[in-house]
Amino acid sequence: MTDRLQAFGRALRGGTAFLTRLPTGTREGDWEAFVSRPAVFPLVGSVVGGLAALPLLAVGVLPAPTVAFGYLLAIGLLTGIHHLDGVADLGDAAVVHGDADRRREVLKDTTTGVGALFAVAVVVAGLALAGLGLAALPVAVAVAVAVAAEVGAKLGMALLACLGTASHEGFGSRVTGAVGPSSVASPVAIALPVALLGWPSPIAAVTLGGALVGACLPWWWARRNLGGVSGDVFGAANEIGRLVGLHAGVIAWTLS
Repeated sequence: MTDRLQAFGRALRGGTAFLTRLPTGTREGDWEAFVSRPAVFPLVGSVVGGLAALPLLAVGVLPAPTVAFGYLLAIGLLTGIHHLDGVADLGDAAVVHGDADRRREVLKDTTTGVGALFAVAVVVAGLALAGLGLAALPVAVAVAVAVAAEVGAKLGMALLACLGTASHEGFGSRVTGAVGPSSVASPVAIALPVALLGWPSPIAAVTLGGALVGACLPWWWARRNLGGVSGDVFGAANEIGRLVGLHAGVIAWTLS
């Protein structure tokens, strides 16, 4: 039991180091422990979601644009920009003409094209507007949506790891090769309780589902156009999953 707890502790440290900018002091073996335990994805997501939601506690106290900016800034400080780089690379690959090999070449190209600029601008603007939407909700609801969106996005990444097939050797193959479909149950079990936030309102469940759908969009596109997933697809799944989840939650509350 002690060995299993220590192994999970290493996985949690490795996952926190990869998914966030929080200081972890990683050690040898942390990465291997992380990729072999996909349950860490939504677990770290709950921590990130909770911390990112702190500015939302000022809803009703500070102006809505200020609260929205605080949320956007918190996301940036907590998670950095390396996942957003996946959005940029997929943006360039999406607008290039050619087959899967040509698109994979573009993913590896360090030049930033107009597709990357547009994709990043849309995601950042969408996140800022989602923050503005959160600032218009009751505090408890806004926090529930923020946490559920983050957990749903990380659950999407876990599903990519368990069910995805890598398009080529690299980050994607190292992650997808470490686990398989039999590992799906653990991240789902970790994420599902988040759907009960704000119960009896289904707002968190809608947000979680929206984030999961959003995270699967880059996966669907990559299967059709790249032949599988890569590190960039994982990063884009995180960013787009969060974005879709947030807007799904805000829309659901508004319509209710």
